[in-house]
Amino acid sequence: MKPQLASFNSFRLLTSIISITLIFQFQEAMAQKTTTWVVPPAYINLKNPTIADSSSLKNAKVLYIKYCAPCHGITGKGDGPANASLNPNPANHTSILMLNETDGALWYKITTGRNPMPENKSILTENERWELVTYIRTLAKSQKK
Repeated sequence: MKPQLASFNSFRLLTSIISITLIFQFQEAMAQKTTTWVVPPAYINLKNPTIADSSSLKNAKVLYIKYCAPCHGITGKGDGPANASLNPNPANHTSILMLNETDGALWYKITTGRNPMPENKSILTENERWELVTYIRTLAKSQKK
């Protein structure tokens, strides 16, 4: 093989490797971008007006099973029957990450949704969405013990 041809083939191989590496890095960056759910500052410090009593938790559990469990699972671990087909995967409501979320952030996410999670503003009342936040808190706290 002529030296010039060998040099050209080496150059082509190197540029192909660099291109593939850049494509994978771009895809990874886009995946991370789509999994980060940014909550507008106005919602982060909203206070939950719901009192965590047996009545509100009972109502919220019914709502959770109907609207949330198909994706997040009955116990909130993100392992509902629809989980396998969803990207990004549903959140694990029993995780420490849930304990670190503010009530306002959770309420915002339940309210607005984000693909593949539907928005719930038109389905659930404001109070029902706050009750769900309270119920999700019980799922996360049950794992802390």
